[in-house]
Amino acid sequence: MSFKIGNLEIPIPIVQGGMGVGISLSGLASAVANEGGVGVISSAGLGLLYKKESKDFFEASIIGLKEEIKKAKEIVKDKVKEKSGLIGVNVMVAMTNFADMVKTAIESKADVIFSGAGLPMDLPSYLKEGDTTKLVPIVSSSRAANIICDKWYDNYNYVPDAIVLEGPKAGGHLGYKLNQIDDSNFSLEHLLIDLVERVKRVEDKVGKKISIIAAGGIYTGEDINKFLQLGASAVQMGTRFVTTQECDASIKFKESYVNARQEDIEIINSPVGMPGRAVISNFLNRVKMGLEMPKKCPFHCIKTCDYTKSPYCIISALYSAFKGNFNKGYAFAGSNAFLANKITTVKQTIDDLLNEMNFRK
Repeated sequence: MSFKIGNLEIPIPIVQGGMGVGISLSGLASAVANEGGVGVISSAGLGLLYKKESKDFFEASIIGLKEEIKKAKEIVKDKVKEKSGLIGVNVMVAMTNFADMVKTAIESKADVIFSGAGLPMDLPSYLKEGDTTKLVPIVSSSRAANIICDKWYDNYNYVPDAIVLEGPKAGGHLGYKLNQIDDSNFSLEHLLIDLVERVKRVEDKVGKKISIIAAGGIYTGEDINKFLQLGASAVQMGTRFVTTQECDASIKFKESYVNARQEDIEIINSPVGMPGRAVISNFLNRVKMGLEMPKKCPFHCIKTCDYTKSPYCIISALYSAFKGNFNKGYAFAGSNAFLANKITTVKQTIDDLLNEMNFRK
């Protein structure tokens, strides 16, 4: 039941999705790694969380990522198990400080970098001789995976150590048009079958195993089994881990999932130019009424964000939600967030998932 990212073996086929701003930091990531999965720190918005360390958002982001990786690795080291998991970092291509975050993750010896919200075409260029960090792009189509594999191989003689295929039921920003989100031709199941075939051809060409990690709307052990049977090596889950004690978000953020009904989870238009899935809040209702408008862009955190055309500053909204202020922000969430009914622990969550899969560590 274990799977590999490059030459690294992970005991259980579960990757915790990177969730920003501040939702998955060292606390959640280390807890997942200690249970044998891949824990992932989100690098988004760290400059806000570490603003006391520097008034410069980008400098504070570097300081913050170094600190979060250090803390996560120390916790995993302190609780060494025979088969512990890995610590990864999620770095969005759309972030203005993409290069800084990638370099910092590699220098801090993160085990894996997961990168989406755009095609990370030059990601291998940041690796130097002796670096051990594995590189995993996040894609929403076989075509995107093909483009990345071809470019990386041609330009860097490198292919992804694994690929995350994120379907339209994921939380947060989605790599789909609005009319594709509910189209069965773009379902994760449909996309996965096609990607498995295409990746097999790449594996045969380069002589290297490339694990496929299915993501988006996966919530139960039964879901995991289904996607493993369809050819995935592992799954990525974010929403299920939000309602854990170790999740780095505020208790009010977690309770927004526990209290959510299915009809409370909506597709919104994000200021970054992509649709996203979120739990409706007072803030989003004000956005719908045209009552929110940013006066300036204090961070310049997203390349594609133009505050003069945006109804609000997304990083400020997500930071407010992280702190539990839903009059000023909102929580991104996967399509199944409404299934949460209590706050538990990472250990109990993973034990429950493995029991649902009829699998034990």
